Amino acid sequence: MVKYLSEEWRAEVEKRLKAQLTPEKMNNLTSSMNNRYFNCPDGKSRYFFVGFQNGAIDSVQVGEGDGPKAEFVISGDYDVFARISRAELGSQKALMGGLLKLKGNMVKALKLASLSDRLNKIIATIETEF
Repeated sequence: MVKYLSEEWRAEVEKRLKAQLTPEKMNNLTSSMNNRYFNCPDGKSRYFFVGFQNGAIDSVQVGEGDGPKAEFVISGDYDVFARISRAELGSQKALMGGLLKLKGNMVKALKLASLSDRLNKIIATIETEF
């Protein structure tokens, strides 16, 4: 079991995403997404960043603070992201319900929502301590 948003969790996320998501499954996407977590259990803000180059996972990062610049920035409470990562809540539903805030092209983001769900389904298979 790995701790959510830890370096061990990040390494497992990267390993599984690279193994399970082919460039074709990701529509040869070149983009980046930075999830910004507020109200983490330790009181800090954290980030989870994923970058794609022609559909391949290019970068997976976690850390404290705001994180790298990205095409899409999604912000919300730690608990909301944790529910998404446990597959208890869909990311699209969280966005539409106002639980998450999106900065970036909304039309493109909605087109990419199914790709984001693919990521989250893989992440949900990791035995994680929240």
